[in-house]
Amino acid sequence: MVRTPLADDYEAAGFGCRIGWGEHPAVLLVDPVQAYAVPDSRLYLDTAENALRAMAHLARAARRSQFPVIFTAVHYDGEPSADAPHFARKVPSLDAFRASNPHAAFTAHCAPEPGEVVIHKHYPSAFFETRLRDVLNVLGVDTVVIGGFSTSGCVRATTLDALQYGLRPIVVRDAVADRDTGPHEANLFDLDSKYADVVDVVSACRRLGDP
Repeated sequence: MVRTPLADDYEAAGFGCRIGWGEHPAVLLVDPVQAYAVPDSRLYLDTAENALRAMAHLARAARRSQFPVIFTAVHYDGEPSADAPHFARKVPSLDAFRASNPHAAFTAHCAPEPGEVVIHKHYPSAFFETRLRDVLNVLGVDTVVIGGFSTSGCVRATTLDALQYGLRPIVVRDAVADRDTGPHEANLFDLDSKYADVVDVVSACRRLGDP
């Protein structure tokens, strides 16, 4: 990969060091739901299919090695404005995540298996006002391997909170997606520089024990 002056500048400033993996990883898949995967949704991402394949690969690798696989989904029992008033005002398309909306369901490509943890949330971070931190503590997890939607939104927010709660965040480049390559690449660069290790799906699956 050709280095850029920006990358050199960040390295000179002390950014981009590696956090590394711990001994007890879990795969954390952020919102792999229909809202991002079906063309009739306002939130549809045309790069979702490739990311979902990579997420499914991560999940298979973790299951083979008996590492936890945890799913999240934005979920509102009624109107989003009741649970997240300013978020709903800012993003009216949160209506896609009402329980009655089929777009709120997990995709067939990447869905939880029986017994796997599903975290429902009202806001971008999978940690905010949810039981995720407690679940990870009980499981003894020290590393979260993150895929999901979208890179600049829920993936970024979840990654930052993971770091701030003392976990090692590993963001899998192939397993995340956004509406445009601009915010996608900018956020991956920023996350890799300051808050997480960004890796490819092959190396992540190898670390999870996939041959």
